Amino acid sequence: MQHDERAQGLRSWAQAWIATHHQEWGHVISMQVVSGDASFRRYFRLLLPHGSLIAVDAPPVHENNPAFVAIASALRAHGLQAPEVFAWQVEQGYLLLHDLGDRVLLPALKPDTVDDLYRQALQLLFRMQECEIVPGWTLPVYDRVRLMDEMKLFHDWFLVRYLGLSLSVTQHAILSNALELILEQVMDMPTCFVHRDFHSRNLMLLPDGELGVLDFQDAVTGPFNYDLISLLRDAYIVWPRTQVQQWMLYFYKMVNRQGRLEESMSETDFLESCEWMSAQRHLKVLGIFARLYLRDGKAGYLKDIPLVLAYLLDEISYLPALRPLHQLLEQVVYPAYLDREPQGRVELL
Repeated sequence: MQHDERAQGLRSWAQAWIATHHQEWGHVISMQVVSGDASFRRYFRLLLPHGSLIAVDAPPVHENNPAFVAIASALRAHGLQAPEVFAWQVEQGYLLLHDLGDRVLLPALKPDTVDDLYRQALQLLFRMQECEIVPGWTLPVYDRVRLMDEMKLFHDWFLVRYLGLSLSVTQHAILSNALELILEQVMDMPTCFVHRDFHSRNLMLLPDGELGVLDFQDAVTGPFNYDLISLLRDAYIVWPRTQVQQWMLYFYKMVNRQGRLEESMSETDFLESCEWMSAQRHLKVLGIFARLYLRDGKAGYLKDIPLVLAYLLDEISYLPALRPLHQLLEQVVYPAYLDREPQGRVELL
């Protein structure tokens, strides 16, 4: 870190703030890298004599820090375990946060623990969706343009740039028609607070047994089952389809009891809506993972593409209207992917 000017500036700022506002916390003993995510945001753990803090390097030219600060406060006001923001240096994009620890949910998800942990996560999601008003910040709307632009990443980054495919006029029409069908279905869903990256790497197991939530700065108002899909069809871990549907129905019963869904939406309708939402999200994710590699040099996400591609093939197979897209994926896209990545075949449970 000796040549990392921003990290050095972050540490100096944090130490000065502590000395001014909480001298009793003591001097920063060390500063350790915690993680750098898919964005430009970086997290460091500051070790103090009697505890720790999280220091964040979030360059304002790239990161939406006002949203992070406002949403963190709103989630905490709703009783959720989001990190408290102690300090924020607006111009530099430095933040000092409460440390939620280092126990990410993902490694704790085992066959004998996953049911309890996912039900706990679904209860957290249920409460988070009530946070539709964020004082000091207006949640953007997950509108038609944004949803469609996300799906187009699949063509532009995954098909064209990553796989080197050039679709024929007929194939392009099949894809375009499928994206329009998905968009219409997704736009017709009830809306609420959407985290947009609600999964096992952004949930923390806290010492008191509760779950904490991170990386919510891109939250919007959008489809009610987007975060549900993000959690249960996680790009980083897979569970049997029948078990996933049981968790989906557990959530359905919670939101249905609260009157958040139309009375006419049956369990079958709900499960079908989840397939449509899954298709939108996984088309987007494939494009993003390819872009992270090709544009940003982040190759770590390439290993997660096989599972996401398997999800996509599976979920659209249950939607007759998307049969042409399924055939295109099966006959053209998947073979092209396996040509590039021969070890990229994944069978769902």
